[in-house]
Amino acid sequence: MRNYFRNLQPYFRDDNSELYFCDTFDALDDMLENCVDMIFADPPYFLSNDGITCNSGKSVSVNKGDWDKISGLEAKHEFNRRWIKACYRVLKTNGSIWISGTLHNIYSVGMALEQENFKIINNITWQKTNPPPNLACRCFTHSTETIIWAQKSEKNSRHFFNYALMKELNGGKQMKDVWTGSLTPRNEKVFGKHPTQKPVYLLERILLASTREGDLVLDPFCGSSTTGVACKRLNRNYIGIDNNSEYIKLSLERLKHECQREIL
Repeated sequence: MRNYFRNLQPYFRDDNSELYFCDTFDALDDMLENCVDMIFADPPYFLSNDGITCNSGKSVSVNKGDWDKISGLEAKHEFNRRWIKACYRVLKTNGSIWISGTLHNIYSVGMALEQENFKIINNITWQKTNPPPNLACRCFTHSTETIIWAQKSEKNSRHFFNYALMKELNGGKQMKDVWTGSLTPRNEKVFGKHPTQKPVYLLERILLASTREGDLVLDPFCGSSTTGVACKRLNRNYIGIDNNSEYIKLSLERLKHECQREIL
């Protein structure tokens, strides 16, 4: 991979992957302009509110860490506008961005995208077949997440969409914007757990839909680097950024494991 940063040095680098252990704003500010083909972002949902949820049949706290807390609505929206604006600068004219979220943050994300000159292409509903049960029994079970797909609003922007492949994967019919599948399986957590880790199949579909082999994919909140694992399997280049040492180490183990799989 070529160097896409002015000064930053990677925590880890191999032939098609790089990890950066630092604040995502610092990394995005140091990154070259218009160099990324696609961005997948799974930003903080800010749902750590001292409530409870169900994990493996047990009642547990929803709190995930200080990174998932925010002082209020204004601070949340300011945060989303700031990182989305930074992503706009590094994204190519014909690139696109995917952002995952729940009711806790996705409405702010959608508004921030439009405010920062993005045009929303699709609103994907990811329906989980095995969501945790609702312990309070005072509302419907939360079983979906939203993934917004957007492109730059510039007149000459032409995002890539592999329509034919998506139709083929859907049995010869146009693929709809509701995707159904399970939560992340245990065999994808053998090196450790991230509280919002996405399943590989979800990222593989996103990559196949909106990138070509050899494209550069950025994940500014990479967590356990599911994006990086999918990139390796599909021959895309990957840059992951995270400021949590535990998650960066988890990412490193997963990427190294994928390198070994490629050799075998």
